[in-house]
Amino acid sequence: MSDLLERLRGRGWRMTAQRRVVAEVLDGDHVHLTADEVHSRAVVKLPEISRATVYNTLGELVSLGEVLEVATDKRAKRYDPNAHRPHHHLICARCGAIKDVHPGGNPLADLPDSERFGFTVSDVEVTYRGVCPNCAATTATTTA
Repeated sequence: MSDLLERLRGRGWRMTAQRRVVAEVLDGDHVHLTADEVHSRAVVKLPEISRATVYNTLGELVSLGEVLEVATDKRAKRYDPNAHRPHHHLICARCGAIKDVHPGGNPLADLPDSERFGFTVSDVEVTYRGVCPNCAATTATTTA
């Protein structure tokens, strides 16, 4: 059973077939699917699942704090099941691929008091941007 499914069962979340399939689709490392990608994969497992059910289930999972909604520039929102493992994101500026990263240090502690402007800071999001190996190889091939 996936980590997400275990967490949801532990919360007593009513596990319908549709909800289970959405949770199964989101299982794994470096999972950052759009709602449409979740729906496409869910339909393979449960052909009658509707797009609305997928969107509603994703909204519930975000509201519960079990899935993170990741916005990357002007691209579609993506859904990350690693909500309980502190991490940052590394995003390819060309294709939009996303990887979870775990750099050392504490970015929250790195913000000096003089830069907090009186805020009580509770959270920090760090996004690293670059070009993934696939896009870099494609660029190298087309320019050669």
